[in-house]
Amino acid sequence: MAKTTNKTNLPSKKAKGKFSEVKGKYCVRDIKLADEGRKLIEWAESRMPVLMHLREIYSKTKPFKGYKIAGCLHVTKETAVLIKTFQQAGAELSWSGCNPLSTNDAVAAALAKDGLSIYAWHGNGPDFYWCIERTIDVPPHLTLDDGCDLINTVHEKHTDMAKNYIVGGTEETTTGIQRLRARAEAGKLYYPVFAVNDTETKWDFDNVYGTGQSTIDGIIRATSVLLAGKNFVVAGHGHCGSGVAKRAKGLGANTICTEIKATASLKALLEGHEVMTMDEAAKVGDIFVTATGVCDIIRKKHYLSMKNGAVVCNTGHYDAEINIPELEEVSKSKRTIRDNCEEYTLKNGRKIYLLAEGRLVNLAAAEGHPSEVMDMSFANQFMSHLKLVEAHKKGKKLPLEVMDLPVEQDEFIANTKLKMMGIKIDKLTKEQEAYIKNYNAGT
Repeated sequence: MAKTTNKTNLPSKKAKGKFSEVKGKYCVRDIKLADEGRKLIEWAESRMPVLMHLREIYSKTKPFKGYKIAGCLHVTKETAVLIKTFQQAGAELSWSGCNPLSTNDAVAAALAKDGLSIYAWHGNGPDFYWCIERTIDVPPHLTLDDGCDLINTVHEKHTDMAKNYIVGGTEETTTGIQRLRARAEAGKLYYPVFAVNDTETKWDFDNVYGTGQSTIDGIIRATSVLLAGKNFVVAGHGHCGSGVAKRAKGLGANTICTEIKATASLKALLEGHEVMTMDEAAKVGDIFVTATGVCDIIRKKHYLSMKNGAVVCNTGHYDAEINIPELEEVSKSKRTIRDNCEEYTLKNGRKIYLLAEGRLVNLAAAEGHPSEVMDMSFANQFMSHLKLVEAHKKGKKLPLEVMDLPVEQDEFIANTKLKMMGIKIDKLTKEQEAYIKNYNAGT
């Protein structure tokens, strides 16, 4: 058994506001928000039929009994549905948020009130890693991550725990998968991790439709600007960026994509978007959204080229995509003009508006992805952890790799989703199946 970590029972003095805290159990903004949070969770449950179906099945057999899961993932109403599904399947859990501005304080309070060991509140930047450390005070058997911060903390600071105690883990997002693959290539990954992000029922739905809708939602909530007629620049035309561009175009914006990949650029062009460099786009854009997973996408030279009143935001996992120190450098003043919207007055007199401090605009300024798409993503999380537990119970050692999930899991989740929606699809006849396999069939 790995040793427990050193406990610190209160957040730092840098944290803003008062907290509801029970020593060694939870730390949330205000436990009195629990009733409000429960209503939000009930709303999400009514729109996540696949996960509720899995809850119904596995609450009877309790496959996670005796296993502890540490999670580092946005504390939203949808995440709460996943947590409660794990709990009813027998798991013990501890939780922290994976982004300083993405925690819904009412949801966190509801989870704490219902017995979850949770350390999360909106705006916990100074205590982000303090919260992660609390989730592993009692070592977990499994980790569930979004962005790799939990996995990285365990590997770098609690190596014995990673090597000798944790059975395996999962990763939710593109940025985290990139970091994990780099860690594995360097021989520094000490337990197997399933790449949940790379399943078709995750990144072709959550990343595209979820990010697309929720990013636009965040921009509108933070600014109330009209999108129709605006030059809307999206950096990156991967799954997330393409979803944002598609939704912006649907609202009447003139969409512009910037890319480094030729094939992605051609896709953007054929989907009706303009394609240009960021240097060119900076001169004409009205609204800028980064969705690349790479640092310094928008930097000093771009700010100096932008129109007066340009809006800049990020929907990639980390705020490094927008170089905020360089924005500060070229500015003479800044002020908060409305919630999640800071006005920077540049030394040249122009104004630039930064949304959500450069953090995930869809979660910091809105509510994140709709429950309907998170239903499939979180069903993948649940089933992936089920595979890890089943392998552990059988004494099967999985490779120390970032592992892809089988197509059969995607098919099960997609079919279950369609069934719950009352939609039927065709099946191949025996003759059609034979025709597909007949390599002698010709013209």
